[in-house]
Amino acid sequence: MVATQVYQVDPYQPDPAAITAAAQALAAGRLVAFPTETVYGLGANALDPAAVARIFAAKQRHFTDPLIVHLASAAQITQVATALPPEVAALAARFWPGPLTLVLRRGPHVAPNVSAGRESVAVRVPAHPVAHALLLACGLPIAAPSANLFSRPSPTTARHVLDDLAGRVDLVLDGGATTIGLESTVVDLTQTPPVLLRPGGVGVAALRTLLPDLRAPSTPVVVTDTEAASSPGTLLKHYAPRTPMILLHGAAGDDDQLVHMLVRTLYTRGLRVGLLLPDEEIAHYADLRAELVSLGPAQDMAAIGRFLFARLREADSLGVDVILARPVAEQAAEGGIGLAIRDRLFRAAEGCAIDAADPAALEIVLRVVRRRRIERG
Repeated sequence: MVATQVYQVDPYQPDPAAITAAAQALAAGRLVAFPTETVYGLGANALDPAAVARIFAAKQRHFTDPLIVHLASAAQITQVATALPPEVAALAARFWPGPLTLVLRRGPHVAPNVSAGRESVAVRVPAHPVAHALLLACGLPIAAPSANLFSRPSPTTARHVLDDLAGRVDLVLDGGATTIGLESTVVDLTQTPPVLLRPGGVGVAALRTLLPDLRAPSTPVVVTDTEAASSPGTLLKHYAPRTPMILLHGAAGDDDQLVHMLVRTLYTRGLRVGLLLPDEEIAHYADLRAELVSLGPAQDMAAIGRFLFARLREADSLGVDVILARPVAEQAAEGGIGLAIRDRLFRAAEGCAIDAADPAALEIVLRVVRRRRIERG
């Protein structure tokens, strides 16, 4: 355990003394958590294998799950990647700094454990002023996954970082809440045609203006924890609360009575239920003995994305036995931030979904709760 230092910084004009302290910590091989426009990152020198290994130890992260390397500017890309495809320049000019990560051929100086031993490396240039100031001050490429315990909801405030990693990280730059709240879009340019590995802050439609042949899988990309992944965020269980979570299929309103019956039956079985729903649905369930947490307005994907991980953490803190969540409507998820929200909810629920009209719905919920209790011992 270490004594975690916390520096409060203005998100737009960070204190140079705090940035210098964080840069010096990174140069010394220590871990620094800092805000980006997406989520808080847990950073280490990407050229130092021992420093990178500390990230995996602090997060309890599988070594098969690669990290993203952050740069101060696109001009530094040749420090970490090689054999750049021609599309990189146009993508960088359009989307960097910003929430787009490109998977490229790894350069010889990048620590191999950054990339789970693969010959590729994931790279991006963050837009947040604190992240930019830190990258400029340290002059190093920074490997940084989200600053949370592995598989937990990503942190969008410094408080979330400390809840998970206090005593595990050397220094935290507290720049307030992040603005996007979901991780970057990841596109693999080592494949032909390019492949969307993780939806995020940059939508598919925008990418296809420069990558017309971009392949966007219709279902989330899922790898096992025994294989080296090309991108972070592709394991089935990710972004998950400790409380078991299940997605509720079916259009909002169509199954209100069925959901009521399910929640009431679970209550008679001694199980407390949390409902994670859009604002418009909350009033429909106010009469239930259930904990209600709002996702935000159903048609405001940006707001839902910004607060999604905070809402997952809130639901997890209520002491319920199971969380039932409504996924984003498919028509709202076509290619934009809604697609990223659906991806995060899918992984938070480990892909488990029920239809309240299914006669087996109750048994599925009970089985999921029993399994999680067994896992916890």
